Formats: sequence, structure tokens, C-alpha cells
Amino acid sequence: MREKDIESHLRNEIKKIGGKAYKWESPGNAGVPDRIIFLPNGQVHLVELKAPGKKPTALQLAQHRKLALLGQQVYVLDSKEAVNGFIQDVK
Repeated sequence: MREKDIESHLRNEIKKIGGKAYKWESPGNAGVPDRIIFLPNGQVHLVELKAPGKKPTALQLAQHRKLALLGQQVYVLDSKEAVNGFIQDVK
């Protein structure tokens, strides 16, 4: 399974629960998480998507640490099952 397939699954599942999963690209800030998730109840989540078994790069981990210092959690999801667990956690 490819990262692209997991990303598509995330978008579809977020849409089913009434949310939006926007692609995050931040010029000059390489390594930011792939998606910003907005849910109807005011929740906002940051998600890094990876192919099964793959880990975030050093640059991505550095961005995750910067975001953690601001009180933000970055979810790293590498399978459809991980996406499904994330959905259950945020519902």
C-alpha cells in the first residue's frame, strides 16, 4: 500500500464525519505535517502520513518538535487501520 492510498482513505473518512482534511504546504517550512484536519466540534489535528512501516524524516521530526513546543500533537499514520483508529479517537 502506498502513502497516497492512506491519504485518500483519511480524506474520505474525515469527510464522512463532516470534517475537512486540507493539504498543508508551507513555503519556507519544509517538513510540516501533510494534513490539517478540521472537525465540526472545533477540533484541529495535524497528521503526517507515511507508507506502511515508514518513519518521519529528521526534518519532519524537527517540525513535529517545534509544533509540540506550541502544544500541538502530530499524529503519524501509516495504515488504513491507523487512520480508522485516529477517526475513532477524534469522533
